[in-house]
Amino acid sequence: MMSVSYQSTFRCCARVLKASPSSAGIRPSASALSRQTQTRRWQSADAAAASSNPKISGIVDQISQLTLLETADLVSTLKTRLNIPDMPMGVFAAAAPVAAPAAVEEEEAAPAVQEKTLFNLKLQSFEAGAKPKIIKEIKSMLGLSLVDSKKFVESAPKMMKESVPKEEGEKIMETLKGLGAVVVME
Repeated sequence: MMSVSYQSTFRCCARVLKASPSSAGIRPSASALSRQTQTRRWQSADAAAASSNPKISGIVDQISQLTLLETADLVSTLKTRLNIPDMPMGVFAAAAPVAAPAAVEEEEAAPAVQEKTLFNLKLQSFEAGAKPKIIKEIKSMLGLSLVDSKKFVESAPKMMKESVPKEEGEKIMETLKGLGAVVVME
């Protein structure tokens, strides 16, 4: 989408250069070129504004008189006020699906092959007699106070840790299982 506007801008510049007196060997001054470009820009803006309401026409006139820095400031202010997120330029290219059917099949097959490496650990339940040992272990493992770890254990089932590597999760499960708790890896 962005390349289309670049192409149209390029074509417009090419037409200006072909129509300018410099192609006949006469070089116009920079101010003459600037006036000529501004006149064309205003003429196209006037034609578009003539078909819209006067309020929008006034806004377009005001915006067309801004400098490049003022325009950039206007854009950033509008983004902030209207809560418009910044989008990377590659989003426009990714919006149009152009992938071949074979590439789509490969992409669908790839997630099925990937093995899950990070797990969430959930304290499911515990034996009543093992409650003090489990509270101490949770206290040291999660860095909670004694009161908080007691509340944590008593509120089972509860999520203990998120995004834990498989090996670490298995060690925690074995430790707590040995104390009398049931821990599930999700």
